[in-house]
Amino acid sequence: MSDTAAIAGRFAALRARVDAAARRVGRDPVSVRIVGAAKKQPSERVAAAVHAGLRDVGENYVQEAAAKRAAVEALVGPELAASLRWHGIGHLQRNKARDAVACFEWLHGVDDARLAAELSKHAGRTGRACTVLLQLNLSGEASKSGVTEAELPALLDAVRGVPHLRVAGLMTMPAPAPDPERSRPAFARLRALAERHGLPELSMGMSDDFEVAVEEGATLVRIGTALFGERPREAT
Repeated sequence: MSDTAAIAGRFAALRARVDAAARRVGRDPVSVRIVGAAKKQPSERVAAAVHAGLRDVGENYVQEAAAKRAAVEALVGPELAASLRWHGIGHLQRNKARDAVACFEWLHGVDDARLAAELSKHAGRTGRACTVLLQLNLSGEASKSGVTEAELPALLDAVRGVPHLRVAGLMTMPAPAPDPERSRPAFARLRALAERHGLPELSMGMSDDFEVAVEEGATLVRIGTALFGERPREAT
């Protein structure tokens, strides 16, 4: 089976599983978007997913994203290219803010007021607002980015206080676990925080636990391997 056919089949299966998870808890499946986590994936695979129906593409690194966005847009043509939303789903450093604003419509990993100010400055120069999600570290892992629950109100006030950024919601990555159910408390906690602060978007859930995330309110699930397949050996 070709990559194109395999990816089309996986996307359809993922969409069906997302829809079923949403319906189990009385949610409208349309409220959940699949973000294709395309880090180190070939542009041809991303284009195949777009042809299959993917409309949200996520990248971790700005430099990779800029080149891949151009390549994917050339492969899918102007009409489909115009329908895509590109998401920065990795941790972002302030010195990459200008390039990130130029490349991404959504940024999922904002966890610092100074970064927000830098993003706002560059977004203002482009003349368009950038949608951001604030990243929380609910697991307490030192290796993970994100603010604590206690730090969230101050960060939210700071980001809401700068122009050209639209704070749409929250993002988190639970601690790795063999059982997806072990991620449920973190997802439920993020949903409660978003509701408390009037934020509609929740970026949570990946290939191994996205159904639990959808049941707990995810509006954006970041799916990599389960959609695109394993990364090519030279890209790992």
